[in-house]
Amino acid sequence: MDKLKTLTISNANLTGFLPGHLHSDLTHIDFSGNKLKGTIPSSITMLSCLESLNLSNNNLSGEVPATIGDLTSLTALSLASNSFSGQIPGSISSVSGLIHLDLSSNQFNSTIPKFISQMKSLRHLNLANNNLRGVLPFNQNFIKNLDVFNVGGNSNLCYNHSVLSSNLKLGISPCDKYGMPASPPSKDSSYVDDSSDYNDSDGSSNQKKRHHSGPNKFVLGVAIAFSSIVLLIIFMIMCAKCCCR
Repeated sequence: MDKLKTLTISNANLTGFLPGHLHSDLTHIDFSGNKLKGTIPSSITMLSCLESLNLSNNNLSGEVPATIGDLTSLTALSLASNSFSGQIPGSISSVSGLIHLDLSSNQFNSTIPKFISQMKSLRHLNLANNNLRGVLPFNQNFIKNLDVFNVGGNSNLCYNHSVLSSNLKLGISPCDKYGMPASPPSKDSSYVDDSSDYNDSDGSSNQKKRHHSGPNKFVLGVAIAFSSIVLLIIFMIMCAKCCCR
């Protein structure tokens, strides 16, 4: 199939291993959402024209080969939701046009390479739910330039609080003086509004006040109505007596 450029076989319950031979002119490969196992073969890392590679949601494992950096035309790489381990390969720094990088939900257990912060084209970075450790090597400007940034779910990863503000809600703890997480991050730290607790408590107290004042007004209204009825009865009795005379 000499003219084939895009190969998509996703969510098809494919089993077995990634193909050992692929046409060199392929620009897009999507094998996501299957049951493929094994490692990434050299047949993929030799595709110099490849622009998009999606192998997410499979049962792939092992280390990501250093030859992944040979895919210099790559703009999108997703290896999410597999069982890849080891280091994030430094060769990725050679892929200067990379826009989308998703390595989430794997078993990477290294520090985050500093070179990632030098990747000028990057707009989507997801490293969540791994075993990454050490100090986050990014500054505030780098993070704010991204459309998507997620490093939560890495319990041994922390950020330098003198470089990054806690207002960013990174989902990881600040570092102590030894470069270790100072305390476990809040599970909902990405969604907490600092003013929410105050507003909620204020709102609940207002509701309590309204609830408390409600019965008083009701009782007062009943008392006024009852008094009016009593006065009306007395007035009618007096009128009746006057008529009898």
